[in-house]
Amino acid sequence: MHHYGLADARFAGGSVLIPGPDTRVVELRVHGVQGTTPQSLVDAVAAVDVAGDGLGRVVRPADRLRRPAPGPMLQAGGRPVSRVVEGYVWGGMTSGGWAKATWALLFPFSLANVAHWMLPPVPTGSTAAHLLGVALRSLLRLAALLLTVLLVAQLAVISLDLVAAQCLAPGSTCLWGPSWVSDVPWARTVIGLAPVALLLVVLHRVSAVDWRIERKDVPASAIGASGLPGAHVATDPDVPALRVLHLVAGLGAAVVIGLGGPLGPLVAPGWHGVALTAAWVAGVALLAFSALAAMLLDDPTGGAPHRGGRWLRAVLARRPRRVLLAVAWAVFLGSAALLTRLPVRMPGADLAVQLVAAAVALVCALLALLLVPAALLARKTWKDLPRDLRPWAGGWMAAPVLAIAALLGGGFGAGVGLTLRRVLGHGVLPRGYDYIALLWGVAGVLAFAAGIAVVATTGAVRWSSLRRGKEWAREASLLHAGRARDVKRAARAWWWARWQQRHSHHVVLIGACVLVAGAVPAAVLRLREVEPPAWSRPFAALGVVVLAVLALALLRAVWLAARRPDTARQLGILADLAAFWPREAHPVVPPCYALKVVPELVSRVREHLADPGVRVVIAGHSQGSLLAAVAAARLLEELPASDAARVGLVTAGSQLQWAYPRAFPAVVPHESLARLAGGLDGRWRALCRGTDPLGGAVTTWGRQVFDGMLLGVGFLPDGTTGALPPALRGPTGALVLGGDHWLPDPQRGPFPGRRWAPGVNRHKDYTSDPEWDRAVAIAAGLEDVAAPLSRPVLPTARQAPLRTPEPEAL
Repeated sequence: MHHYGLADARFAGGSVLIPGPDTRVVELRVHGVQGTTPQSLVDAVAAVDVAGDGLGRVVRPADRLRRPAPGPMLQAGGRPVSRVVEGYVWGGMTSGGWAKATWALLFPFSLANVAHWMLPPVPTGSTAAHLLGVALRSLLRLAALLLTVLLVAQLAVISLDLVAAQCLAPGSTCLWGPSWVSDVPWARTVIGLAPVALLLVVLHRVSAVDWRIERKDVPASAIGASGLPGAHVATDPDVPALRVLHLVAGLGAAVVIGLGGPLGPLVAPGWHGVALTAAWVAGVALLAFSALAAMLLDDPTGGAPHRGGRWLRAVLARRPRRVLLAVAWAVFLGSAALLTRLPVRMPGADLAVQLVAAAVALVCALLALLLVPAALLARKTWKDLPRDLRPWAGGWMAAPVLAIAALLGGGFGAGVGLTLRRVLGHGVLPRGYDYIALLWGVAGVLAFAAGIAVVATTGAVRWSSLRRGKEWAREASLLHAGRARDVKRAARAWWWARWQQRHSHHVVLIGACVLVAGAVPAAVLRLREVEPPAWSRPFAALGVVVLAVLALALLRAVWLAARRPDTARQLGILADLAAFWPREAHPVVPPCYALKVVPELVSRVREHLADPGVRVVIAGHSQGSLLAAVAAARLLEELPASDAARVGLVTAGSQLQWAYPRAFPAVVPHESLARLAGGLDGRWRALCRGTDPLGGAVTTWGRQVFDGMLLGVGFLPDGTTGALPPALRGPTGALVLGGDHWLPDPQRGPFPGRRWAPGVNRHKDYTSDPEWDRAVAIAAGLEDVAAPLSRPVLPTARQAPLRTPEPEAL
């Protein structure tokens, strides 16, 4: 045991190790969304890179000569232990520069891809659930393909119809008046088709962007076999084929729209007409093949030899894909050459856009219907959980997310078209745009009404809580015993944080319902070929304004994200959350940073564990807690038991209970968190604040304050769940219930020799709390939870027991 620099010792509540002279703790921190500076990540005035490739950076505190400096000593068991603080900085993968900022324009694609990961799990042994899962994934891929086609169709309406066919028509006074371009059909054709070709090239290039992983070869476990968090987060080998199918579908749609639209090709005499017909048929064939192949390419874990899809994968291997892509480009360029011999006209643009929009709506409706039995069949996997831990909307959340993606995609294209027409001061858009404006006008009115209702409801509930004396949260009273001012400030923040966590998914549902409700009258009027009545004109006018604001706001957000990333925080947060998920339903989304961050974290931990005296604690804040948990899970899969026992996990401000298992029940199920907690055997510590609206408890739930004690249910060290002993108060005032450390906010202190963060900190500055060091020591296995300074939280002379007729759940 001297070789390890550690000596065994047993305390009540588990096994800990007394640190020896060779013991060293490496604290590897992972930040959350919207990035952070290396200095703030490692709590230093300067930081220096010690590993990484510039995108995934491993940093340490630096001294005045820019050399890596040791971290502050860690007190464990009353003895100082050497600590090295490292930070993994991954913010450069999702923010900075025009290339990454333009991902915001493709945000509907990202939503469609996220919807795939929100599908309910498929229970083992259920044939019906398996078939429903195949159908749902196929429909999602079809909907994603149709979104790409819709984008191409809307751009074709703008460039080919509005600009080339109308603004540049002979005799037009659009913008600059008559010019030589108006009298040259081929020039107008090139101007109309060039933006479409450029868009398709850009989509193909950005969809091929991926991250290079800087790591040593490590043994890989079977995907999804462990049941740990994120076990299914892996690269789908079908993505290259899906990427080509989206490009081929876009080229086919451009050909069909340019040559006459869905009803048939343009008419021309002789061989020219025959060639137009042949090209139009080829475009339809490309569209049909892409749609069918995208639906059949459904195997999230890769192509297995015994699956029926192996033949399709052989057809879509690398060389056949190149041939298919070359054929599609040849058809597109050939169609452009044929169009140069004709005056530019777009007889089928309106119908094309409306057919694609109708197809997207139909697929969304079918997905919503099939999700109902799929969610009911999956219910047995979570029916024994408390209501607050069950998936949002009963596992049906993928439907509203896909609906929002479709309506945002259609609305953004329409907004750009309407805005450009106003700028040009000339041209007529397809009739369908009038109904889209009506849709968004009605949705805008409903959104305003829904906002008033939400504010009124929130105010009423808040007033009711005040009236019934619930202003003073019992947990806050325990944390801030004897400090009335802090109790009042904390209780208010607890109430708002709890409200936001409980109802954040309702905002998504309300948004989807508002947009769908706006689409109903517009769709009914369009299907009946009824002109928008007089009463709808104010709604249509409002819709034009809403669409213009939507388009301009998104373009402005992209500009801000590129030029001033610090001012585009909301956009960055959405991009970071969406980019966590691998390309599965839609290939034209930002590359998944988790596929780079997690392997490099695992590799870095393995490097440190090569020293037998080192214990590694992975610490993640907010979104970084998900990355840290997945990395810890991969380490448990790969490492021998002796090395895995030297790995710990600290999460702070985490969404691993209230958000991720409920939004993504098939990827981060509650059972996987229990398995991870059991594998870490008490070395998973979760720091949480009741004032934090984005983070919360991770390892406990069903919390109650009874007779001055904080009680609850949570993960036990063996991975099972059950009632926990009463919370213990740590030496710095935190309440430790199971694996959760509830921090007082505002903090106690200030304490000598420590940084102190005044005020209500909510989601920030977890490392400033003195409980952070204690949690790291416990996660490293060097200190027991029931330390000698800890004691049960009992009422004191300054705080009487809080007695109520029945306990109140947290």
